Amino acid sequence: MFMKKYDTDGQTIVAVCDKNIIGKKFREGALLLQLDECFYKGEDACEEEVKEALQSATIANVAGEKSIACAVECGCVDPETIIFIEDIPHAQMVKI
Repeated sequence: MFMKKYDTDGQTIVAVCDKNIIGKKFREGALLLQLDECFYKGEDACEEEVKEALQSATIANVAGEKSIACAVECGCVDPETIIFIEDIPHAQMVKI
């Protein structure tokens, strides 16, 4: 998985994406999932690193089966909130 962290305006944003879909676009109806390398491609991260980063994030964007599984396992994403665009799972998380 690729993971990139952003610290801005008191927020920690984490972007996580499976390696096999980075740089691709997926479209379904009016929905577009564009997995730009400039946003998602950061460090090569293992499951534990991803889970730790997601737990400390205030905002997260997560795409791909492996990445979504990590987010669900650590309790950061409710499985009911996952959307699928061309069978690619995607979720966003915001801590209030």
